[in-house]
Amino acid sequence: MRITMIGAGYVGLVSGACFADFGHDVICVDKDPKKLDMLRSGKMPIFEPGLDQLVATNASQGRLRFSDDLASSVADADVVFIAVGTPSRRGDGHADLSYVYGAAAEVGHALKRFTVIITKSTVPVGTGDEVERIVREQNPKAKFSVVSNPEFLREGSAIEDFKRPDRIIVGSDDEAAKKVLSDVYRPLSLNAAPVFFTGRRTAELTKYAGNAFLAMKITFINEMADLCEKLGADVQDVARGIGMDNRIGPKFLHPGPGYGGSCFPKDTLALVKTAQDAASPVRLIETTVAINDQRKRAMARKVIQACGGSVRGKTIGILGLTFKPNTDDMRDAPSLAIIQALKDAGAKIKAYDPVGMEHAKSMIHPDGIEFSDSAYSVTEGAHVVVIVTEWNAFRSMDLKRMHSLMASPVLVDLRNIYLPQDVVDAGFVYSGVGRADGNWSGSALSVAV
Repeated sequence: MRITMIGAGYVGLVSGACFADFGHDVICVDKDPKKLDMLRSGKMPIFEPGLDQLVATNASQGRLRFSDDLASSVADADVVFIAVGTPSRRGDGHADLSYVYGAAAEVGHALKRFTVIITKSTVPVGTGDEVERIVREQNPKAKFSVVSNPEFLREGSAIEDFKRPDRIIVGSDDEAAKKVLSDVYRPLSLNAAPVFFTGRRTAELTKYAGNAFLAMKITFINEMADLCEKLGADVQDVARGIGMDNRIGPKFLHPGPGYGGSCFPKDTLALVKTAQDAASPVRLIETTVAINDQRKRAMARKVIQACGGSVRGKTIGILGLTFKPNTDDMRDAPSLAIIQALKDAGAKIKAYDPVGMEHAKSMIHPDGIEFSDSAYSVTEGAHVVVIVTEWNAFRSMDLKRMHSLMASPVLVDLRNIYLPQDVVDAGFVYSGVGRADGNWSGSALSVAV
């Protein structure tokens, strides 16, 4: 199958490389010459475990190519995926569909034969209708079908998610298009991946509904964590207890500083705006968005409280900057709001992340922050160390070494990756999220902060 992937960003590159690994002939089209140069030289514009090897293998075998020539890439394709960005539009929060519609117009001009055009980008309900209209307007005689095929890739495990999906959703009423999509995904049949055919608008909404539900689940357990701190309960046990119910399940019940990344923030907001326009507001999601926005700066207040009520002139060590581990994605990362709030309160910041440092430097104002070269250098002279992202490298740090390097031994664990008693036994004041006994500050009065 000849596949053209428009957009060599996160979704486009991972999907294109995986399709090539299935044996399809794939061209990834992108307008960014710097990105194309990197890909052609074997360098990845994003961090995703295993992606560099997957791209290199399939490029060397001629199944994966990169181009800036959309017209020629589309003309011979059986399938064209549109996998461009749909960021939140400035001013109103709606999804910015300019890249999708721009790609649709170019595809319309380039069509030479029957082609299935697939929106892989996350788009509001009705986008497929508009894509079809645009293509038809550009090329009235073209033979094509527009399909919705949303992606469900988790950053950090995207290749595994693509090759062993829990579902593949195809939105189309066109039998010819369904046959083509079945052929595209046939290599996954050995894994018994369920292909779910539905209407185009239903597929578009399913993507948003799924992300909104998961965001709501995260927000729920974060609110339970706050309640646990007030009542003397342990949110870890609460999450485990309710997660054992098969109707609820254990995933996305990990309390923390709020969700971030490329999907949940923009998709929940886009769903809210879509629902408002349809005069059918989604109040639960509206509340989820508001709570999550407030939570990030609330975590900064938690750090300030652990420092005795003031961080002015104090040094705060930040471990982890990306919104989650195993990615370099800084979009809407909780660290951004936390760091800014601490800087606003007069703190000096030292920060480290295993792979997200370069992106972080482009998003955080350099005043008042020092980017360190290791986790332990962050702790040197720090009055408090804050774990913001649960990288594996932070899970088994030498607490005695940290204690000896810090100006005062205070650990704020926003991901609950440490056992509180272990940290307290090492001489620290400990503050987790939603854990019984709140701050674990039995030795707080003897620690100068």
